[in-house]
Order: sequence, then C-alpha cells, then structure tokens
Amino acid sequence: MQFGIEGMTCASCVRRVEKAIAAAPGVIAANVNLATERAEVVFSGEPDLAKVLTAVTAVGYQPRSEAVELAIKGMTCASCVARIERALKAVPGVSNANVNLATERATVDFTLGAVDGAALEAAVAAAGYEARQIVANQAFERDADNRQAEIRALGRALAIAAIFTLPVFILEMGSHLIPSFHHWVMGTFGIWSWRLQFVLTTIVLFGPGLRFFTKGLPALFKGAPDMNALVAMGAGAAWVYSVVATFLPAALPVGTANVYYEAAAVIVTLILLGRTLEARAKGRTGEAIKKLVGLQAKTARVVRDGITSEVALGDVRVGDVVLVRPGEKIAVDGEVVEGSSFVDESMITGEPVPVSKGIGAEVVGGTINKTGSFSFHATKVGSQTLLAQIIRMVEAAQGAKLPIQALVDKVTAWFVPAVIVAALLTFAIWLVFGPDPALSFALVNAVAVLIIACPCAMGLATPTSIMVGTGRAAEIGVLFRKGDALQTLRDASVIALDKTGTLTEGRPELTDFIVADDFEEDELLAVVASVEARSEHPLAEAIVRAAEGRGLELVDATDFEAIPGFGVRARVGARRVEIGADRLMAQIGLDVSDFAAVAERLAGEGKSPLYAAIDGELAAVVAVADPIKQSTPAAIKALQALGLRVAMITGDNRHTAQAIGRQIGINEIVAEVLPDGKVEALKRLQAGGARVAFVGDGINDAPALAAADVGIAIGTGTDIAIESADVVLMAGDLRGVANAIALSKATIRNIGQNLFWAFGYNVALVPVAAGLLYPFNGTLLSPMLAAGAMALSSVFVLTNALRLKRFRAPLKAG
Repeated sequence: MQFGIEGMTCASCVRRVEKAIAAAPGVIAANVNLATERAEVVFSGEPDLAKVLTAVTAVGYQPRSEAVELAIKGMTCASCVARIERALKAVPGVSNANVNLATERATVDFTLGAVDGAALEAAVAAAGYEARQIVANQAFERDADNRQAEIRALGRALAIAAIFTLPVFILEMGSHLIPSFHHWVMGTFGIWSWRLQFVLTTIVLFGPGLRFFTKGLPALFKGAPDMNALVAMGAGAAWVYSVVATFLPAALPVGTANVYYEAAAVIVTLILLGRTLEARAKGRTGEAIKKLVGLQAKTARVVRDGITSEVALGDVRVGDVVLVRPGEKIAVDGEVVEGSSFVDESMITGEPVPVSKGIGAEVVGGTINKTGSFSFHATKVGSQTLLAQIIRMVEAAQGAKLPIQALVDKVTAWFVPAVIVAALLTFAIWLVFGPDPALSFALVNAVAVLIIACPCAMGLATPTSIMVGTGRAAEIGVLFRKGDALQTLRDASVIALDKTGTLTEGRPELTDFIVADDFEEDELLAVVASVEARSEHPLAEAIVRAAEGRGLELVDATDFEAIPGFGVRARVGARRVEIGADRLMAQIGLDVSDFAAVAERLAGEGKSPLYAAIDGELAAVVAVADPIKQSTPAAIKALQALGLRVAMITGDNRHTAQAIGRQIGINEIVAEVLPDGKVEALKRLQAGGARVAFVGDGINDAPALAAADVGIAIGTGTDIAIESADVVLMAGDLRGVANAIALSKATIRNIGQNLFWAFGYNVALVPVAAGLLYPFNGTLLSPMLAAGAMALSSVFVLTNALRLKRFRAPLKAG
C-alpha cells in the first residue's frame, strides 16, 4: 500500500518516517521516498492504515490527502445517504465522506495513494448501490497542483525573507568591509543599528523561517533531529547570542559582545532559496509522468441507444461503442468493429510507422488515429487501460529503493546526531583553545558546522536519479516495473533469450506438410488445423492460417488438451488426433524413424518439425518456420559489444535452435527444455556468481522471467509474462534490451556522481567549517557561506539527475 507524505525535507526525515511506520502494528516493511514524497508499506496481514497514519503524524509529518467525486445511483432517502457514507468511511484510508441526495454525488476525502476509485466503487456496491468515479486520472494533476502551490508558498516566503535580510546584510557586512560605511552607520544609527537588525532578523526567523523551528525543535526534543533541527539550532543560536549582545552585553565576557544577526537571517534566506530551487527541480523530475498523463484523451464520442454523444473520458464504460475520426486520440483500449485506418502507436511501441487496423484489431487508448474512421468496442477503461498500467508501472519504479540506497540509510541514521556532537565539540574546543574573543569564534564555527552538514543532498541523491531515469526509460519504450532492476541490470553479464517472439517474429509460417502414404494432404491438414485452432501457440496459428489460406473447412475439435512442452491432443469427429514434438510421439509409443531424415533436414534449415498422429498412427511431419526479426542481428551485436555473453534458451528442437543461433551469432544455445528446464538452465548460467537477465514473451517464459536476476518481457507478449518481469519492452524489438542496459548504466553512474558529491561535500567541508584550516592559513567558513554551499549541494544533485532527461538510446527502433 502506498500513500503520500508532506513535510519531509532530508534523508533523516525519511529515516524517521520509516522507523515510525515500521513500528506500527502489522507492518513488515516500509519504504519512504523523499523525491516522490510517498511511503510504501507492506503488511503481514489485514492492513491497519489508521495506525500507520497515526504513527506518521506522531513524528511530525502529515499524510497527504486528496478528494474524489463519485456519481451514485439508487439512492431514495436519507437512510441511503447514511448507509453509503458509512460504507465509504469504512474503507481504509478514507478520512471523510459526504453524500448529497439531491445531486446524487459523493465527495470522499482520503489519504493520497492509499485508496483507488475501484475500492470506493466496490464499497458502495457492497452497500447495495452503484457508484462510478466522475473525474478519472486526475491524481497526478492534483499532485502537480500541490507542487505548484508549494513552490508559490516558498517563493513568497523567500521574497519576504530576502526583503528583510538585505538591510541586515548591508548594515553589518558593509560595516565590516568598508570603514567609511561603518563610520556612517555608527554616526547615523549608533546603537540603534543593532536594534534595527534585531527587528528585521526577528521578522525573518519567526516569519518565513518559523517552519524550521516548528518542525525542527520538536524533532530535536524527541531525540530524532533532522535538517530543520540543524537550521533551527544554527540560526537560533546566532540570534540568541546577538540578542544578548544587543540588550544584555554585560552578561557576556569582555570583548565578545558581537552580533551575528546577518548570519541568522542569511542562513534562513539561503535555505529557503535552496528549498525553492529544490521544489522546482523536483517538479521537473516528474515530467515523464506528466507527459504520459497528457497522452490520454479528454473526451470520447460514444454511441448509446443509437445516439452519438461526446462524454468525458471517465464516463466511458466497458462495452461502449466509441467512434474515432481522423486525427483523434483513441480514448480507451478496445477492439475495432467497423471501418479501418492506420494508427500511430509510437507512444506505446516506439515504432514510427503507423499500424493498419481493421475489424477485429486491438487499439490502445492514447494512440492517434491517422487517416480513416472506425468504431470500436471498449474493452478496458479507466485504470485498466494499457496507458494507465504504464503510468502505474513508472510511478512504482520511481518510488523504488535501490540496494545502493542502503548505504545512504545507514549513514543518515547517525549522521545528524553526529553533526550535533561535532558542533558541540567545535564549540567546546574553540571556547577552550581559541583566540580572543573565544566565545564568538566558538559560536560562529559551531553554527557553520550545523548548517554545512544538512543532509538534503544525501536524501535526494538516489531517488531523483531513479525518477528521471525511469521516466526517460518510459519515453523510449522501456518500463522498469521494479526500480531495483535499474541497478541489477547494470551488473548483468549474461543475457539469456527465448527464441519464439523474442528473437523471431513470433508469427511462424507453415513451410512443409509431408504426409504418409495412407493419407490425403488437404483432408489431413483440415483435421490438424481443426485441432490447432483450439491452441494459442504461435505454431498452431501458422497451421490454421495455412489451412484457411487453402480454403479448407475446419470443424470443432472436442476433448482438447494442451500438454506443455509436448504438444496437443483432441478428437475431430471419431478420430483421435495428437500433434507435437517427437517426445510426444515417443510418449504415445510411435516410432518416427521413417521421418527422421526429413525432420533432420528441416531442422537444419531452421524449421520446427512437428508430427501428427491419427488414431495412434503416424500421419505427417509438419514444418513451420518463424522468421528472425530484422532487428535481432543488430541487437545481438550491440549486446556483445557491451561485453555481454548472449545465450538462447528454447524448447525447440536442438537442430532448429542451432540453425537460428548460427544465423545471428548466439554465444551459447540451450535447446529442448521445458518451462522448468529454462529455470534450471538459468541456474547453470548463474553459476560462479554471474548475473543473468532473461528476455521472453510467452506464458512458458514466466517462471524463467521470475527466476532470473532481471526478467525482461517483450511488451507484445502475454500478460502473465509481463507481470512476471522486472522490465518491460513496449515494442517487440530486442534492441530495447541494449537500450535498457545503457540507461541502467547511465542512471547508476548518475547516482554514483550524486552520492560522491553529497558525501564528499560533507566530508570535505565539515572539518573546514569546524575551523581545521585556521591554525594553518587563518581560513574560517562563515555560516552564511555554509548555508549557501549547503543549498547549492542539493541543487547540484537535482540538476545532475535531470541530465538523464537528455539520455539518447544507442539503438533506434523502427
């Protein structure tokens, strides 16, 4: 279960929230992402979201909420209203529900990400009424609106802080740098210069800067300080010291009554500047999702009861007939029932050439109709459409936590407390050993340590790169269903490939049909095709197409049975028919030696020999060839150029597999394996610690996709294969594997750069802020410069992550 969280600013915030959620009853795992501002929670049993939300609130953060409107049918009185409200409020994550009998509408407030429209509709249905979500696919847009509101609020706070900080900075720093200006200030304002700075700085700290104190001090008192606590301590210490120096100078040692109002004000202003730049950059990291959402049509022309009307996208229902005119976006997924056209599906497959669509063809929501007009039956709507699933996949990948993040988590667990200890030690050492005025030196350097070490950059280093990398991947047709595949794929040394549908077109053609002496060719082909018409195997489709191409009449087969890895059997009329590999013939006790020479020749030509038996008598050998995809040779060469060993694992005849392998330059061939045999083959390839990525597209590939270190599904394959995979290639093009690996390497390299900067920055500058260089060359780091450097470090990390948006796929599809 996922939900949004507000108020997190750094890696220590993430750590606090994760610990709070993990301690809630029934929680077995918690993953909090700073960049997406979401938490993913895994429960051991029935989810108790209320306790999790309470735990989040208890540590000072707020679950993000949103509202949705439902249209309700079937209400007749006030008791209906009460019943529906109770049903909606009982859904975990719903905070409030308000039902209006007159408008037949329900407004539901719930925690962002914890509830979907389907759950709300189901709750209403269980209460005996019908509900449907009025506004569909608006969650991201609402999230974007919230982000913009946050940016505007930060912008206003920054403007106010800057306006009041500038006079303080000029008065104090101008006096230090320009003697004549100092004399003018003292002659004009005298002691009132400090008092004016006090007023202006107080406005900054307890106006725009109040957020640091309201969040940081409670966290500090609870023993779990975060970035806000560091800022509050640093700016607050400088302000308190300056107030004492201004109004009670006698309370300080002689010569130490100095003010640091400018440090306190500038720290707050620069941190707000960094926050504003961060918020804007974070907004840009989600642009891939924004583009995907923008692909959706807003309305659809639907025919109901013979009347054509334009309805909102959210009002389209399964079974509706939707009309599409030239140039229009296709609203939802469906099947063409009338007309024909060419459809641009490049946003799904990456293929630039429009695809012909006729009656019976499937169309995908979000793709663009080019030339003709047609109508289609809606088969998937709302969250079930392919585009909606893609959006969910990208969101899930963007919220993932890579193994490399474990290092960051370990460091940030103790980092902020360590910084506070370092600041206290700095203060003590300067106070005891520092030159006069020792108290002033101690305060300034301790404040600089607190400010320079804010771990914002650490918290953003990994998630922002993941967000941008997975978003860019979606744009080039590569979907990372699981974010950790980004890291694992980079480490792959072996790419194992299924043959049919992966290396080949997956649409084989019947090339040879050689019958025994006692059988007539067309009659036997009709019988064989009648059985294969019940099968979903690509080889079966080729046989059926060949029979239909000859104009043969097929009949309904009965008692059909598919035997995975062997073949099929059924009855056609009174005859028992068995079709499959030589191992099926051996299983039923038939000798295929009469066709052995023919089968060997066919296999050597890269064709798949199958056998047909009628009533226990060997009747024919059938040869089917599956053409190699034009893109396959270039893809294999590209993978080998990356230093990868390429293997083919297939259930096909060994001779056929070797013939294909020779043509395209495969390094290793494993043939004649059943689905579980593919898993065993993967384990052999993994021997010695090798990381193996498996690429497949069929139902029989699902176990191997799940067993591989990284499972890569060809997007044109079956739903089961795609659900079992870590990465999905939306086009049926093997070149996407090389692109995915290249993007994986680029993203992990980008994360490495971010972490190097984030860690290196703190390791290098904390000692400088503590005054380590002062005995050697008199160098001290001003708290103002520390604040500026800290803000810039976060902006650098975000900007570096955004460079992934310019990633170019090494191999172009199409």
